Amino acid sequence: MKIPGITSDSIQYDIKLLFPVLILVGIGIVMVYSASSAMALKKFGADSYFLKKQSLFALAGIIVLVAFRHIPYKLFRPLTYVILLFALGLLISVKIPGIGYSAGGAERWIRFSGLSFQPSEFARFAMIIYLAYSMSKKQDKIEVLSIGFIPHVAVLAMFTGLIIIQPDFGSVMILCAVTWIMLFAGGVKITHLLSGLVVVLPPAIYFMQTADYRMKRILSFMDPWKHSSDSGYQVVHSLMAFGSGGIFGSGIGQGYQKLFYLPEPHTDFIFAVIGEELGLLGVLATLGLYSVIMWRGISISKNSKDLFGAFVSIGLTAALGLQVCINMGVAMGLLPPKGLALPFLSYGGTSLLVNMACIGILMNIGASQTR
Repeated sequence: MKIPGITSDSIQYDIKLLFPVLILVGIGIVMVYSASSAMALKKFGADSYFLKKQSLFALAGIIVLVAFRHIPYKLFRPLTYVILLFALGLLISVKIPGIGYSAGGAERWIRFSGLSFQPSEFARFAMIIYLAYSMSKKQDKIEVLSIGFIPHVAVLAMFTGLIIIQPDFGSVMILCAVTWIMLFAGGVKITHLLSGLVVVLPPAIYFMQTADYRMKRILSFMDPWKHSSDSGYQVVHSLMAFGSGGIFGSGIGQGYQKLFYLPEPHTDFIFAVIGEELGLLGVLATLGLYSVIMWRGISISKNSKDLFGAFVSIGLTAALGLQVCINMGVAMGLLPPKGLALPFLSYGGTSLLVNMACIGILMNIGASQTR
């Protein structure tokens, strides 16, 4: 029996994409509680403080995922410049007294009615939508320097300029990497991309050298044990967590490094807590879940019926994959320290809501392939 207004597509969900995401969100809730309970008890007098907030974030994230699953992705095309201008406005607002606020020496958040939001997360999404729209419209001239490369890099420069003064060098690196991946997938000439790197690298090196804390991070990355009492402290204790976890882990809630040794165990270094409490098997299971999500994202991009959907899919998948690789790389001492959330697992509302929205969009693009 058919119900008026209800179609098979309206209730169709990509199980191969949805289940890994929901499993990761569930693991995240458990591990956030395990990683933060001692700190929450000391700081707020309730060991479930972060657990309750993360559970609410997860519920809101599921609602956002469902909502974006049913919003036709093609509606973003005519709204491209509205989304772009809104993202720029949010980035500017972090410098407005009373709206933007700082934490840890960085002005990366805006606060409204008691809720905080990190505009750089939305800026990444806005850049992906803009690139997908622009490249799909310019495909016949994408190899022309003044059409396929320079305008896109100019928009990227506006975003990176506003993010770098927060400062948030890590978000800038991800934004640049996602842009380059999308331009490559869109057919921009390799020579143009390489020449762009020649232009971008000098200022990037300059910014790293002009900030003492960034240089300390580079030095601690090269030899964290030598700097174990200062800039290498986080990485050393993260590596100790992985080492003590072994194959099977110490058990959920039984980790030692989260007890005021490993800084930010529920956010930037939650992967280290997973390594200690769930062991190598837990780490491999987490990697497997992320791999399935990446595979589905790439598959959706390859099978998309139009270029705009294909480019949006590859951009969202690349952004998610880069966040995973960088966070895990930092936690395992393979990359210089950088504060970055692990998608679906780390504590925090902005990252979770934005990533859940992206998964909903991917599902909508995938569903359009079966119509």
